[in-house]
Amino acid sequence: MDWDRLPTINTGRLRLRRISENDLEALFNIFSDPQVMRYWSTPPLADRQAAVSLLHEIHNLFDRRLMLKWGIALLDNDQLIGTATLFNLNFENGRAEIGYGLGSRHWRNGYMNEALRALLFYAFDVLELRRLEADVDPRNAGSIRTVERLGFRQEGLLRERWHVNGEIQDSLFYGLLRRERQKQE
Repeated sequence: MDWDRLPTINTGRLRLRRISENDLEALFNIFSDPQVMRYWSTPPLADRQAAVSLLHEIHNLFDRRLMLKWGIALLDNDQLIGTATLFNLNFENGRAEIGYGLGSRHWRNGYMNEALRALLFYAFDVLELRRLEADVDPRNAGSIRTVERLGFRQEGLLRERWHVNGEIQDSLFYGLLRRERQKQE
């Protein structure tokens, strides 16, 4: 992995790319939306300064080689519509976790499936990771469908894992091995 710059990944309709200062308004709009953040382990962004802090954190964690977070942008106009992330990277053990978020007005268009397929290719075929994990709220039917469609298997329920906005949340834990993904293709 070349840690000088986050690689850009193009798909049929999308570009996974570095998130920049020019994306702050879109980043705020996505991650301040209560619908988008309903099942996250953090509350919605409170204000635009929180989006600035988030952007700095994204770049800082990349610089420290701890996280790869791509902005998901529409290929035709480069508008940021979401993010796709590899985090808790552990190259020694060949594993990472995935995270993702998509602006609610772009739901049900197949964008996240398209973006995550590209992310899986990068994780398994470029970074040569062996295992990916996903933590999904059991009430989030859309996210469950997304990871299962990609071949992730449910491996367990972590009870009362998160406390967000005064609410205790469980987590379904999913895993996908490189060899399992290769069987699907």
